[in-house]
Amino acid sequence: MSCPDCIRGHVHSGTPKGRTETVHGLQAYISEPENTPETEIKGIVVFIPDAFGWEFVNNRLLADRYAETGKFRVYLPDFMHGTAAPVWAIDTMRALMKTESVWDWVSKPYHLTCALYAMPPWLLHNRPSKSYPIVESFFVSLRQSEEGQRHHIGAAGFCWGGKHTVLLAHGASTTVNGTKRRLIDAGFTGHPSLLTLPGDIEKMVIPVSFALGDQDSNLKGEKIELIKKIVEEKEEVGGEVKVYVGAGHGFCVRADFEVKESYRQAAESEEQAIEFFRKRFVKI
Repeated sequence: MSCPDCIRGHVHSGTPKGRTETVHGLQAYISEPENTPETEIKGIVVFIPDAFGWEFVNNRLLADRYAETGKFRVYLPDFMHGTAAPVWAIDTMRALMKTESVWDWVSKPYHLTCALYAMPPWLLHNRPSKSYPIVESFFVSLRQSEEGQRHHIGAAGFCWGGKHTVLLAHGASTTVNGTKRRLIDAGFTGHPSLLTLPGDIEKMVIPVSFALGDQDSNLKGEKIELIKKIVEEKEEVGGEVKVYVGAGHGFCVRADFEVKESYRQAAESEEQAIEFFRKRFVKI
């Protein structure tokens, strides 16, 4: 977690349609388009989630929509090895922000204690120096597999996962049948956190589509402009940056669907990712 907004937002309703099984050494949620033969799968997209991890219903429902709309096979692995942030932390953060009554103030020490119980251990277990090798190892195994050799591979990272998507876009590769192949062919990231600027963006050699909110407390306006400038200068790489006016951190995954504008922004960022993967997979 790099800002309080990393654990703020809304839990969505719905029943995920995918299945869970062990894939390349990790438990994973797998979603595939219904009634679509292997020959019509358009590529593989691996979700690298926000702090709430692979079991969070929002992440699974979003994976389902990517799979069905994009005709992708989507993997959402447990990159955190069971140490994802607890979903109740969303209610805790909401309570911490409330100031409408005396009870809101009286209860703040309790909610602060809960937040400190949940989040620092999560960050300790999942700091990028520790988690990125786990993520990279999964992609190595995926690329070396039969399906990874046959299909294009994309990484879709949100918040915490955005950092890992950008790191993969630096050009990590493995050897397949005597030939070096990059682990991913394209990336998408919504409201990434923990980025080191400008270095993380300057090192990208694989196209990444960025969905950024101009009200993101984690990426202030000047940082957004810096990302846009570097991506645009890397025209030969083929990335893009879309800025969502009025959107804050977490809008791709934890938007309030009761608010029309928030729903629209979440839906547009979903379309942005799917269309970017479609275009890049065709071009390669």
